[in-house]
Amino acid sequence: MAIKQTKGKLSNDHDLTQYPMKLAQHMITTAVILAGFAIAGTGLVAFTYKATQGKIAEAERDALLRSLHSVVKPEKHDNQLFADLKLVTSPRLLGSEKPMPAFRARKNGEPVAVILTAIAPDGYNGDIKLLIGINYDGTLSGVRVLTHRETPGLGDDIEMRRSDWILGFNGHSMENPSHKQWKVKRDGGYFDQFTGATITPRAVVKAVHNALQYYAQHKDELFQ
Repeated sequence: MAIKQTKGKLSNDHDLTQYPMKLAQHMITTAVILAGFAIAGTGLVAFTYKATQGKIAEAERDALLRSLHSVVKPEKHDNQLFADLKLVTSPRLLGSEKPMPAFRARKNGEPVAVILTAIAPDGYNGDIKLLIGINYDGTLSGVRVLTHRETPGLGDDIEMRRSDWILGFNGHSMENPSHKQWKVKRDGGYFDQFTGATITPRAVVKAVHNALQYYAQHKDELFQ
């Protein structure tokens, strides 16, 4: 009887010494499996990103080209706008410390228009990024909003999908209206403001006028 009990105790002690080893092996196996899933998941994400990166870039390029052609019609030029651009910098007149692209439109090699990228830094909720098309003679061919954070239902009337207010710049120039009239009507100027929202249109009017001033000062450089 005593011998059997001793043998049983030895057997139990043997099982207990093996338990930590089996537990460690189980944990290692689980960790390896989880690591495998993580690597596979990361690889899948990387593959998907790489596969779609080109399509995303192409979609963004197409969207920008549509915006460019909304301010300078495609029939007005025969060059590739993306291939004929110049980086320009003017914190005071273009609203940014960073170089901004200026897209040149030409026909038969002759300059037709330039599309300046400018920022109105004093919008109600921050920066308003604009495309400003200026014909070679200094008249505005069109203005469009690229990005903004203005109040929905009030300040977002600067967007074409919300109203045609932005079309009110077409055909105007630095002298038309006069320098003093390049303001919203509430400030004694020419351009309309929105009902309940003056800060947003005021910022856009100022940015467009500044861009016209930049063009007047750098016209020859822009088309070099």
